[in-house]
Amino acid sequence: MKLAFMGSPEFSVPALKALVAAGHEVAVVYAQPPKPAHRGQKETPCPVHQAALELGLPVRTPKRLRRNEEEAAFFRSLGLDAAVVAAYGLILPKDILEAPRRGCLNIHASLLPRWRGAAPIQAAILAGDAQTGITIMQMDEGLDTGAMRLREAIPIGPHDTAADLHDRLADIGSRLILRALEENPAAVPQDDALSTYAPKLSREDARLNFTRPAAELERQIRAFTPWPGSLALLGDVVLKILAAEIVPGAPDAIPGEILDDQLTIACGEGALRPTRLQRAGKAAMSAADFLRGFSLPAGARFF
Repeated sequence: MKLAFMGSPEFSVPALKALVAAGHEVAVVYAQPPKPAHRGQKETPCPVHQAALELGLPVRTPKRLRRNEEEAAFFRSLGLDAAVVAAYGLILPKDILEAPRRGCLNIHASLLPRWRGAAPIQAAILAGDAQTGITIMQMDEGLDTGAMRLREAIPIGPHDTAADLHDRLADIGSRLILRALEENPAAVPQDDALSTYAPKLSREDARLNFTRPAAELERQIRAFTPWPGSLALLGDVVLKILAAEIVPGAPDAIPGEILDDQLTIACGEGALRPTRLQRAGKAAMSAADFLRGFSLPAGARFF
């Protein structure tokens, strides 16, 4: 098939490579424009852009597609069978959605309609869902509201982080999109009443609020690995907690209070004991190694 591929982050790269390996003609790749990155703030192509260049594919990086008639005319001129979209980052207007013969198929990292929106992997862990998965969706003008073509579920394990699920789901998505293109399965409408929204995350979401139950905070730590991370603040000490376990709390403890020499932290319900953490500018290490070189006494309190 003659395809366009539209994606930006690392999540999208396996699908692009799978389409090329399967013999599909990827006529053009759309990706987010290069952005300043690394120490020198040099303009750097996103992962999909870099992968496309390595594959010898033409890349276009418009800043917007809405009210962009020049880009829409080019897109229509390609005579595409379908467009495959995976975490592209731009809203597709109607003229783009309707240009390919079979429309635009989205690789969405959720069992729709459970989590629509920008951060479905993180949202599933935060909510304590037992499973997540990939949905191949026929795109429409709504936000992840299109009919479903294929779905595949995987369990969320008790120690799974967003990074773990990201890699597994990316591989599933690359396989399912090939099936969807080959089999053209029936489109099944979503039940809007079952939908929930997973908003885009920001750095401000990283701070741990110890008035919440320890179980919720433990899920947050896993959901926000690797980004935006989970931060605990004590004076001028900022700790990035990379992993933690839930332990019994103390009945009279104040949320955020350090309860013992193992860095057990009182929460609104129960307590959280970090097992792996990192100080700003330092290497990640086990909590035991950290405490050998940095003392945080019982009774001190994180805010």
